[in-house]
Formats: sequence, structure tokens, C-alpha cells
Amino acid sequence: MYLKRHIDSQLLAWRKSTNRKPILLRGARQVGKSSSVHELSKSFENFVEINFEHKDFQAAEEIFARHSSPQLICDELSAVFGVRIVQGQTLLFLDEIQNCIPAISALRYFYEEMPDLHVIAAGSLLEFALQQIPSFGVGRIRSLFMYPLSFDEFLRALKMEVLADKVMEARPETGFSVTLHKKCIEYFSRFLLIGGMPEVVAAYSKGASLLDCQQILDDLTNTFYDDFAKYKEKVPVSRLREIFDAVVNQTGSKFILSNVQEINHLQIKECLELLKMAGLIYPITHTAANGLPLGAEINAKYRKFMLFDSGIYQRYLRLNLSQILDTDNFDNINKGALAELFVASELKKASPDSQAELYYWRREKEGSSAEVDFVVQRGENIVPVEVKSGSKGSMQSMFLFLKEKKRQYGIRTSLENFGKFDNIQIYPLYAVSNIINYH
Repeated sequence: MYLKRHIDSQLLAWRKSTNRKPILLRGARQVGKSSSVHELSKSFENFVEINFEHKDFQAAEEIFARHSSPQLICDELSAVFGVRIVQGQTLLFLDEIQNCIPAISALRYFYEEMPDLHVIAAGSLLEFALQQIPSFGVGRIRSLFMYPLSFDEFLRALKMEVLADKVMEARPETGFSVTLHKKCIEYFSRFLLIGGMPEVVAAYSKGASLLDCQQILDDLTNTFYDDFAKYKEKVPVSRLREIFDAVVNQTGSKFILSNVQEINHLQIKECLELLKMAGLIYPITHTAANGLPLGAEINAKYRKFMLFDSGIYQRYLRLNLSQILDTDNFDNINKGALAELFVASELKKASPDSQAELYYWRREKEGSSAEVDFVVQRGENIVPVEVKSGSKGSMQSMFLFLKEKKRQYGIRTSLENFGKFDNIQIYPLYAVSNIINYH
């Protein structure tokens, strides 16, 4: 069963474009990269798939090692695998390409010498391989980033397209009826438990119980742990697990190195970088937010880290599922961190063309505890975003930011319905992607 993804429309547009570059599809393991390419392949006469993780494709590795000419590479691949590779008719898919450095290097030559051939490469630990090729194809390769399903994609997987469209169209000025808002909150609470991993969402959409979904999530978490051995030889797997666990436990707060015992700070930083490169954690960095770009005035000493999926997160912590489903008491347990993690992931998913950086703000004056959860760019505006796990909460930090930075308005996202008061716009948590995809 294929789950439709937003990236499908981008891939179809690329397929029809007359000025295309090879695509490098990047993202964590099991987020649906291969499935999306397989769906696209249905629009081609021929499809050639090479998976560099499988021993069956060792001949392909040898071909890429021998040649840099795309024509010679395609001629030999056609002969070995028995499928014609014809420009304009064939989709060539190089999966798990991180295992074949010569194939990564060859991508740039496809753009230069065979521009009419459709080539897509993908890899789950690709960022590690790209470190070995600093200028592997600048200007000649297009990167697209894939993440777990967004809440919008989740609704569509459940055949709730009409509801998904209404959420996308809604704005603080329009709002929802109480009935419609409650319906969205119900699906949102389930999404927090299930998360956006395609295997879990597909099972749930076919009738699997929440308990069944928890078992699939457990299997996935074990897969990620097993992958740690592939990250880097000089970092022990036990250290990566400790840092990963520390990120989970410190979600929603500034990451404090000293809270990780018996590991030197340099090793902690290296582990964090490896987990980030694998797509398993997202950093949120402090910005002074005095002007654009937001990344011009960051303080890397102040960073929060978020796990890449809410379903994976709640399984690691073994959160109480009934309390998450009880939206009348949504902030009983570790809900603030869970809500903040959800917002971080939705903001990332709203920008698939680039590896969007996330920022937050804290007052740097000594003795001040003022902090705004996120700071985003909307057009030419710098906008603070406060996340509230329930429907109430103080806005002191938000108003302080608006006053100090002389900004026109802020955004509050919570379990409240759409609305506005003073210079604050309210978006329900389930519609947080509208903050980026606004009109």
C-alpha cells in the first residue's frame, strides 16, 4: 500500500521538466524514500533500480568504479541487468548510494553529459558519505529532503482528504466550529502516539490497533539502535546510545553536556553531530533575532535537540497513552516537550527543498529566564512562536520579545481553536504547518 506524499508532486514536476538535474533524496532510514521513487517509476517505460546494500548489485559497484562516463556506465548496466536505459524513457534509481562513493561522484556527470536521463539517488546514511566528497556536485545535483509523514499526510492516509484540505485553508481570521476543532484534536492526539513513520501509518490506516502500532514502533527503534554501529568506527555504539537517550530525556530544554556522565565534551558533540547527520535529531539553535537571516546571529552554545518523530519519542519514554488521548488533560505528563517536538518536526517537513534550520530565542541578560520556543521567518518578517501543550499559559516571554525586537505580531500554537487577540495569532497545534505554508 502506497501512502501519498507531498513530495510526489515535486517528483512529478521534476519528471516533466526540460531542465532537470539528478535528484539526491536525503533523509533518515524508513521514512519512505524508496517507496516514493517506486511510485514515480510507474510513469516511465523502463525502471532500473540498483540497491548498493544488496550483494546482487556488486557488478554495478564495479561498473561505477571503472567508469566516470555516464554513457559507458549506462551501456554496461543495461547489458548486466537486461533493461534498456534510454534518455527520456528510463528512470535510473541508485538506492543506498552512500555505499558506493564512485556512484555519488558520477551524478554530476549525468547532468553534464546525459541531461535527458532521469536519475534519482537516495540514501539513509548519505550525509556521512558526502563528507568524503566536499564538492561532489554543487550546482549540478538537486537535493530533496524526506521526513516522516506530516499530520496533513497522516490525515490523507486515513482518507480524510476533505478534513485535511479544510485544515490547510484555515486561518486565525476564519476559525473552525467547535465540532470540527474537536475532531481535529482527536486525530492529532492519535498522530502523536503513532507518529509519521510510513510503516506505522500504513498499518493503522489498514485497521491495526494502537497497541499493534506500538509494537511496530518498538521494532523500528531497535533498527535505529542497530544502525549506530554503521555511523563511525571511533565512536562506540554504547556512547551513541547514551547521547541518544540524553536527547530524548532533555527534549524541550537546552541540551546540557554536563548532564551526560563520564563522557568528554568533544565526544558528546561528535555523537550529536552523527545523530543529526543520520536525520534522527533536529537541533534548534539560539538566535538573537535582530534581523534576517536568522542564522546570522546564533549562539551555538545554546541548543535544544528534538527527536525526529513523535511516535518514536513516546515509545522511548514509554509515555502513558491514555493520558495523551485525554485531550481534556493534555498537559498532565511530559506533554509540553511532546508538543514542542511535534512543532519542530512539522516546521522541518514544511520545507522539503532545503534542510531548514530551526531557531529559538532566549534573553541573554543574566538572571532572565525569558524564552520563546521558535522564531521563524515569514516573508520579510521575524515572528516568534510560543508552544503551549494545553489551552492556557503565560505569554510574558512572547510580549517581551515583541517589545525588545520591535516586531508586529507573534504566534501562539496550542489546543485552542483558531483566533486572534491583540497582536497574537492563534493556530491550533494540528495546523502548525500553516505558519510556514501561509498565503
